[in-house]
Amino acid sequence: MLSLLLAFAAPIATVNVVRNGDHWTADYELAAKAPVWVFTKSVLPRVSQRSWRLETVRVLTPGVALARLGNYDALVSARGPLPHKVRLAFTPYFHDVEAGNDPAIHFSGGSVALYADGFRLAPMPSAAVASAADKDESKLPAINQPTRTIFIDRAGPVLAHGQRAARASLDDGDGYVLFGKLRPTIGPAITTIFDPALPAWIGDYLNREMPLILADYSARLGPSPVGQPTLMVSWAGPTKGMASLGGSVLPGLVTMTLEGEGLAKPNGKAALYARWFVAHEAAHFWLGQAIEYEGPADSWITEGGAELLAFRATAAGDKAYDIKARLAEARTECLPFLAHGGISGAYARDGDFRAYYACGVIIALAAEQASGGNFGDFVKTLIARNPDHVVTRAEWLALLDERAPARGMGAAVSDLLDHAQPNPAAALDAFIAKVGASGQIASTS
Repeated sequence: MLSLLLAFAAPIATVNVVRNGDHWTADYELAAKAPVWVFTKSVLPRVSQRSWRLETVRVLTPGVALARLGNYDALVSARGPLPHKVRLAFTPYFHDVEAGNDPAIHFSGGSVALYADGFRLAPMPSAAVASAADKDESKLPAINQPTRTIFIDRAGPVLAHGQRAARASLDDGDGYVLFGKLRPTIGPAITTIFDPALPAWIGDYLNREMPLILADYSARLGPSPVGQPTLMVSWAGPTKGMASLGGSVLPGLVTMTLEGEGLAKPNGKAALYARWFVAHEAAHFWLGQAIEYEGPADSWITEGGAELLAFRATAAGDKAYDIKARLAEARTECLPFLAHGGISGAYARDGDFRAYYACGVIIALAAEQASGGNFGDFVKTLIARNPDHVVTRAEWLALLDERAPARGMGAAVSDLLDHAQPNPAAALDAFIAKVGASGQIASTS
């Protein structure tokens, strides 16, 4: 049977991830000697803010323990370096994590998608060094050496990057691997992997709306950089008193996790929210994948920009959508973050990551105003000028000042990025007025 291998730099570790019925194991072979190995993807659940691995992973190798060290979950040796081989048993974790990709996605009928990079490790010289490590995973030692992750399902082939294989071996694990019989449906504009129990109206709505959003972005931002994307949607059932929608974006893939009786039947509010959600995530194909930021401190470039693109796309699809009121909500949400510190440092402050969305969209308004009301043209220019696919803060601000010379917009943005604001409302309203966006936001007085 087919074996799929996607290889990049030499791996620092190899892991076989195996499902055998209801049992899941991860068998590591470590290519370096170190007393501590951290899981590079260790963001916490949005609700509990406690390590999900400590609740769902068991270490089966004697002399090795699982611990939370600073910002990272870690495998820690009782003495000396970790053994060359380490075995774990785990239960897939299906809940939402903050500012990251869910570790696993569950589908009706038993299919499961695992986030491949969730198994990636990096060696550390000591527990003290691991405990002090920056939240920015790009600063971890040996981060450019991937973990080779091999996925095997004893029941049959797995699906990785659109291909079925008896074993899928990935060195770049920024994607999901699907276990089970669920199959993708290839349409004219998007490929879908829908939960068999997904309410029909949601599937129909997404099949209709996402191609329209992609076509709109292609017209304004340039051809899609990912080819035909895939939309993966899970359904946790009509849980009473709930209407929950989450998810994320990965190269060429948008994931959505839905739950609640509020989504079981068609309703305008849920449809509008779903349209905004896929519009935001699809915007990342351009602003996040065609170009990306240098590090998490610059997340406002992609998250704030994707918010503005999604707000505009949602308004274009529904004339009743009050975009000025939505921007006013973002302004209000931004205020407490400004009191805590500069927007750039929000990733390092617990609970402040939403600053990149709420404050970021207000910053994006400055670029829109400087571009004559056409934020899409601003993004398109960034893509054209950065063939290395990375846009720095300096490059973004330089284009802003080029579009609006002598208006001091770049300096005004930098002030919000770098400094806490003792009077956040006054500071943000002064910024909005300075960039000429006051008419874009509903009055909150």
